[in-house]
Amino acid sequence: MRILVVEDEEGLAESLRLGLSADGHWVEVAHDGHHGLDLALTGGPYDAVLLDLMLPGLGGHEICTRLRAHGDRTPVLMLTAKDGEHDEADGLDAGADDYLTKPFSFVVLAARLRALARRAGTPQVGVLRAGDLVLDPSGRRCRRGERDIELTARELGVLACLMRQPGRAVAKQDILDEVWDVPHAIDPNIVEVYVSSLRRKIDAPFGRRSILTVHGTGYRMAPDGG
Repeated sequence: MRILVVEDEEGLAESLRLGLSADGHWVEVAHDGHHGLDLALTGGPYDAVLLDLMLPGLGGHEICTRLRAHGDRTPVLMLTAKDGEHDEADGLDAGADDYLTKPFSFVVLAARLRALARRAGTPQVGVLRAGDLVLDPSGRRCRRGERDIELTARELGVLACLMRQPGRAVAKQDILDEVWDVPHAIDPNIVEVYVSSLRRKIDAPFGRRSILTVHGTGYRMAPDGG
């Protein structure tokens, strides 16, 4: 994989470069936000970006937002010393695909990168529809009516899991098992963060309620798209 590491802690950045290179990856490093954004937009294509949240010059949230605004869908794994659920939600809303809190295990980091790569290379599947809500998992495109909706890879996976089973209650653990590659190590409540983010994107702006909560179980996609 071609990986861009944007991390201002030079010791950590060098450790990541060495470890990822030893795993056979090609790694480029930036130590500030402006350089990181420039490389991400002009130095690629990359297969993944490891992006620190707190950076000099330009923060990780802003970098991710600008990448997505440019139409760049490279998977982003955000690295941060913050571990609050609101910080994670902000990262996901900015367009990050995954989130890892420092300090972290290199083994887990490598597994998360492999998971992002697998999802980016997922074989094509059919277009999913629920009323005027349309999701093309292989093309990573979503729209409601004529309006396109930007989704992260993880949001897309959660939505696809629900849309493939319209009208059926899907347990949080089932969503974890399908969308996450190490589900046993993750709190099932993380699904709530992604569902909340999806609701803000595919429902709230349109006055809809397509993802319904099934108390004690999980969630259900309204077959008519809400």
